Amino acid sequence: MYKEYSNVYVNSHPLVQHKISMLRNKNTGTNEFRKLIEEIAMLMGYEALSDLPLEDVEIETPIETCMTPMIAGKKLAIVPVLRAGLGMVSGITALTPSAKIGHIGLYRDEVTHEPHEYYCKLPSPIEQRTIVVVDPMLATGGSAVEAVNFIKQHGGKKIKFMCVIAAPEGIERLMKAHPDIQLYVGHVDRELNENAYICPGLGDAGDRIFGTK
Repeated sequence: MYKEYSNVYVNSHPLVQHKISMLRNKNTGTNEFRKLIEEIAMLMGYEALSDLPLEDVEIETPIETCMTPMIAGKKLAIVPVLRAGLGMVSGITALTPSAKIGHIGLYRDEVTHEPHEYYCKLPSPIEQRTIVVVDPMLATGGSAVEAVNFIKQHGGKKIKFMCVIAAPEGIERLMKAHPDIQLYVGHVDRELNENAYICPGLGDAGDRIFGTK
């Protein structure tokens, strides 16, 4: 099970758990749902980015010149899995406004539930960046595995995956395929149902973020 993996981080912060409960409510409207996804991404991003490297740089304050820490090297790359992942981007860019943003487009076959790529555009040089892949739902894990595959094929090395809720099956599949990444999860739900939907879940995140059916 996922608890065996030292690089899987399940968020226990009360604010995150409270906001996820609000997401689950079927009566939460599109505007509120979108704001909650953004807020959760910001709260989770604060934790996920706690290991960013720092270097001392010279800054002139109103009082004197000093050496003070700033994030070292190339900035972040945030890569949402289209389309639902777009809802998490603004929360993380609120923390790191200079982050570059890529996109990976995947759709899930309704019969096999397996992912198929239709778009991949990543900032360069991707191999020098810390990459945060975002998707609100980690269900079967198929899309997550393929998204990380594409990034690695383009040269990405330091990869973090962030999702709001996950099924144990998805965590297991992703970590078996990519044991070198870090996985940040807001909440681990009970299981997948026969249609590969997370239970209890929160419905279709993309439809609820964008107000579509």
